[in-house]
Amino acid sequence: MANTKNSPESQASRNSPRGKEKDTEENVADERRPKLMEVLRHARAQLAELTGMTAENVPSFKQTEDGWLLEVEVVELSRVPDTMSLMATYEVELDLEGELTGYRRVRRYERGRADAHRPSGR
Repeated sequence: MANTKNSPESQASRNSPRGKEKDTEENVADERRPKLMEVLRHARAQLAELTGMTAENVPSFKQTEDGWLLEVEVVELSRVPDTMSLMATYEVELDLEGELTGYRRVRRYERGRADAHRPSGR
């Protein structure tokens, strides 16, 4: 004799794809978490608002347990010729939602200067 139970639960289990999870707090949080490019754009905007300096580029970034860690290069003092402008690299910390939680200047240099060789592993 075949099972002819036709309850809403049995219909739902037959109609839903296998392996599909219900919305958990973690899944909902993942869906709200900003994408990488949104994080980078927002970090640059937040740093510019706080320091008054425009971010030129983001030479490095890394996702951490607590959020994001970025290096952001800015023009601290514009000079003519442009190769003599003073640049700075800021280390910027962001939480998981991409909000700035801290920053500090880690380097200052003239735009035209090449880096001295630094050991890898930083």
